[in-house]
Amino acid sequence: MNTTALIAEDEPLLAAALQAELAHAWPALKVLDTVGDGASAVKQALALQPDVLFLDIRMPGQSGLDAAAELAEQWPLDVPFPALVFVTAYEQYAVAAFEAQAADYLLKPVMPERLARTVLRLQERLAQRLPAPQQLDHTLEQLRQLLAPTAPPSSDPAPLSVIQASVGNSIRMVPLSEVLVFEAADKYLRVLTAGHEYLIRTALRELLPRLDAAEFWQIHRGTVVRASAIDSVNRDEAGKLSLRLRQRPESLPVSRLYAQRFRAM
Repeated sequence: MNTTALIAEDEPLLAAALQAELAHAWPALKVLDTVGDGASAVKQALALQPDVLFLDIRMPGQSGLDAAAELAEQWPLDVPFPALVFVTAYEQYAVAAFEAQAADYLLKPVMPERLARTVLRLQERLAQRLPAPQQLDHTLEQLRQLLAPTAPPSSDPAPLSVIQASVGNSIRMVPLSEVLVFEAADKYLRVLTAGHEYLIRTALRELLPRLDAAEFWQIHRGTVVRASAIDSVNRDEAGKLSLRLRQRPESLPVSRLYAQRFRAM
């Protein structure tokens, strides 16, 4: 039975070049499809269930890392998760992160020698593949580390103490001590306190390095909550987790990526 792959690359010429190089380096590999954006990568990976997924880091709408995280959230628990190979054009910091997590990556333009080494690693990994649930757990841990907020090396962001939120023609100074939830919403970030909601334009990824990780827990790619405000964590019949806060009415979903915080459940 042939090993199968899906290529997610937004530049058609580069996608064709990678497919051609793979044909030489791994003749038994069958490329099932090529797609040009992260959402299509998730959709086709779920439909085709390839053994290997080549993900371009920079794609329209959704990065390769974000697509991998979404795919892991939706992946069937009884099916082995694809081996991931991230493809990047430069991003020295990203490459260092991949190496630290032993994640497979390729630099553009893809060189035959480098691809041959990646193919050997993939073949060894697939031959020693863990049972599906354990493999998914391993992938989730790897993705958590790759997606962990990190400030640029040249900066040392000061801890956050106040959120400046525009309200009409004024700016409301919201003490961080009052904030219960940060939640991404389109181009904005919702800031929820016990009795109010504010919108700010700061991206969550920019805010995270300035928050105390012991005080604010990430429970979803777009949601961070104050740990001390959590009242209960519930599991539904499908095994999905959600939590409720003491001072807010919402039920907030917990993604697989961050469910390890509540493993005791």
